[in-house]
Amino acid sequence: MAPGIPAAMERPHFIGIGGAGMSGIAKILAQRGAKVAGSDAKESGTAEALRALGATVHIGHAAGHLADDATCVVVSSAIRADNPELLRAAELSIPVVHRSDALASLMQGLRAIAVAGTHGKTTTTSMLAVALSELGLDPSYAIGGDLAGPGTNATHGEGDIFVAEADESDRSFQKYDPEVAIVLNVELDHHANYASMDEIYESFETFAGKIVPGGTLVVSADQSGAVELTKRVRDLSSLNVVTYGESEIADVRVHKITPRGLTSDVTVILNGKFLTFAVSVPGRHYALNAVAALAAGVALGIPAHNLASALGKYTGVKRRLQLKGEAAGVQVIDSYAHHPTEMTADLEAMRGAAAGSRLLVVFQPHLFSRTQELGTEMGQALALADASVVLDIYPAREDPIPGITSTLITDAAKAAGADVTAVHDKAAVPEVIAGMAKPGDLVLTMGAGDVTDLGPQILDHLSS
Repeated sequence: MAPGIPAAMERPHFIGIGGAGMSGIAKILAQRGAKVAGSDAKESGTAEALRALGATVHIGHAAGHLADDATCVVVSSAIRADNPELLRAAELSIPVVHRSDALASLMQGLRAIAVAGTHGKTTTTSMLAVALSELGLDPSYAIGGDLAGPGTNATHGEGDIFVAEADESDRSFQKYDPEVAIVLNVELDHHANYASMDEIYESFETFAGKIVPGGTLVVSADQSGAVELTKRVRDLSSLNVVTYGESEIADVRVHKITPRGLTSDVTVILNGKFLTFAVSVPGRHYALNAVAALAAGVALGIPAHNLASALGKYTGVKRRLQLKGEAAGVQVIDSYAHHPTEMTADLEAMRGAAAGSRLLVVFQPHLFSRTQELGTEMGQALALADASVVLDIYPAREDPIPGITSTLITDAAKAAGADVTAVHDKAAVPEVIAGMAKPGDLVLTMGAGDVTDLGPQILDHLSS
């Protein structure tokens, strides 16, 4: 039986309750019996799902939304200091709790698996949640995206395992004390919070150091940043390190990845034995995520062959190469990729899954700071597409940076030989793409912002 509700979380108020990370914590608390309330900028399916669980969700931010008897106010790093509900909390002396602390409190007393890395966290966490559920272990989980099957990003389970996506962007993953941690990769990102790779490594080292004594770090043997991290933590005597990947020295070694259209088969060598299982999403990077999930489950004591079979039941996460539909012979797929490494991986995966088809991309850059640092690499990645449309930068939590626009990306793409068009009016994109696309083409909407809204609109234009 999972623990109950921490006293400070009995009547929580979430500012930005509809966010991917915030909504998951709110859902688990509501399922455990807490009186959950919060606010968000706009109506959404997430807001409705929270209301269905008994939560009170206000639209818009106002001091009056915060009840006087709230036991805490939960915020993420995206909440600004002048938010009226945050100011009201100070007036009422209501404790303010960061999202990561709230999540850490929900893990207490459970066997936690924390999944970290610059890319692939949501997919790998989801694979574990689905596989463990399939095996009847009824885990709790908190993920940064909605599972395609259950259609939710979080749930309270009655089992003793809690699977959580661990966010390095603001160092909040250092709050957790997992029994097993996964590090998929270590790269420089989140430039507003990290000035150098040394700072990134230090942050991941701290995360690894929080693994409970006798616990396990599952880490890539292929990616250079992860390999460097492994060197840095090998001397932690209380830590078991298990490497995975295609490297000859990996503890869980990938022997072969066999693409099968939009799926693949993966064969690994584990404890000297061959083990083959299916992965329902295309691309080498997703296959490697599944191997990381397998290694983590084995570290918890779950039989490898059972876990491998259960991983085959994973059917994807919304926005992770999610098929939105088909019209006029054109498939429209949605990708959350927003970092050059992710973009390249998803574009290569789609190339491999649909050989002979034209690949058209609608890319929306995410964050001014990321575009400033990585705009050239983003443009170079788009050269993998047959043609691309690039939107203006989605600001999210950031204010504009003078001189930083999506032109950085389009210029780099053109220099790399890409066919790229800048479209500044998002509403015009469906008509533009419908005019470009031909039967047999694949259209990929890509980015971490609201570019995802364009998929259904493109399908409508293709159908008309």
